[in-house]
Amino acid sequence: MPAWPPPPSVGASFFKAHGLGNDYLVFEEGDAWRATPEAVMRICHPHRGVGSDGIVVLLADRSDGRFRARMFNPDGSEFERSGNGLRVLAAYLSRITERQSRFRVEVGGGEVELVVHGRSGRELDVSVEMGRAEVGAAAIALDAAALDAEGRIEGPGGLPLPVVPVSVGNPHLVVASEELTDAELERVGSHLVAHPSLAHGSNVQLARVEGPGRISALVWERGVGPTSASGTSACAVAVAAVSSGWLEPSEVRVEMPGGTLHVTVTGDLDVVLRGPVEDVFSGTLLGY
Repeated sequence: MPAWPPPPSVGASFFKAHGLGNDYLVFEEGDAWRATPEAVMRICHPHRGVGSDGIVVLLADRSDGRFRARMFNPDGSEFERSGNGLRVLAAYLSRITERQSRFRVEVGGGEVELVVHGRSGRELDVSVEMGRAEVGAAAIALDAAALDAEGRIEGPGGLPLPVVPVSVGNPHLVVASEELTDAELERVGSHLVAHPSLAHGSNVQLARVEGPGRISALVWERGVGPTSASGTSACAVAVAAVSSGWLEPSEVRVEMPGGTLHVTVTGDLDVVLRGPVEDVFSGTLLGY
């Protein structure tokens, strides 16, 4: 995880949209408030704030033609990147750039490309070229000694649990499971998200192959908890499936409670995420 610079100062105006129920607020850098953990938590609160699964801050520096962003969880922590958050950012950028459709964005120490393929009413079809994924303990700062010879980690109750560590710019532990229930997600996700062998925690997914090119998944998001959908989690599940030989390199339908995202994974683990984003509203904070 990068050593984050001080929290940015942020403007009062915001844009809200969601990808399959996973909603983000986009703010631009400004002088109305500072993105401290306390302020981020207050704004993301569903009753005392606007309510959101996270905040994207679009930075003012665009001197070289690139956009730059920082991302914050609802618990106030900064994190590397969110596939859905980036796709929400693309929806915002398409508005402020007179419907431009392709954007280069620096985020979390890397660069991604966002593409708006089309719009129907409030809904946009948006993809993110996520770059090349990495697989293995070192990719997510997991102590390799925590894994046994079969790639299992100590799970709930001390029982070994097979995991696939995946990085798509942020850390994930994918668990192949036939039991995709809220209770199992709570049991496994709450245990693995902050496992002591992880330097920076991890997102956690339960995944089950349903057929060729199709996976069902449940998500426990670091800094959030259970969530209806997650873009980087969908990418991690698809990468785990291809790298482990569960599926051939291809376009994978990742079905989550909030809906379906499409993830294309090549044999080299290059990843493209695609799915819908729906505008919700714009507004202005008062009293921050």
